Amino acid sequence: MTLIQAGLVSPTLHVSTATAAPSAPPPASSTTSGFDSGVLLSAVLSGAFLAAMLTAAINIWLARRKNREEELNRLRASFSEAFAAYSAYKEMPYAIRRRRSDVQAEERVRLSEALREVQANLSYHLAWTKIESEAVGEAYAKLVQEVRMTAGSAMREAWEAPPIETDTAMNIPPAVIDLSSLHPFETAYIDTVRTHLRRLTPWWYR
Repeated sequence: MTLIQAGLVSPTLHVSTATAAPSAPPPASSTTSGFDSGVLLSAVLSGAFLAAMLTAAINIWLARRKNREEELNRLRASFSEAFAAYSAYKEMPYAIRRRRSDVQAEERVRLSEALREVQANLSYHLAWTKIESEAVGEAYAKLVQEVRMTAGSAMREAWEAPPIETDTAMNIPPAVIDLSSLHPFETAYIDTVRTHLRRLTPWWYR
């Protein structure tokens, strides 16, 4: 006779004690924590990359803006120098009229050398303005052509006139040297330069 048949051991108790208990699943908190850390790290890296790209883009834009401003300043200076060369030629009739009378030979050499330098400077700016801008070059060429005709004729008359020897004669009236015909050509050159520079000026710098 077995123990079960004798009623000393419960069949249910025997079966439950013989079955092994299943293993518990790992805590869910560790998996969630690792996922959150990965997402946070990815977000931080993405934010840093975007910030670096934005900073680089701003630096490039600022560098280009600085270069554009420097280029515009260079052009303004060069166009002003071209006008200064024209003005130097325009002033030559007055300089010849006011030459010293006590050293006329030296004055002829001095003024001739000064005129030679002015002519060379004009030739340089004639070529430069034409290369820089067809419109500005054309306006400057007309200005130089007119000043060579008008002031050139006044220079010939100044050489033929006796040198000025009194202080009051230093004030040369328009009846002696009249260069008023140059004013429209000066205005045309300045307006053309202004239009050219405005076309090159970015919208943020106007």
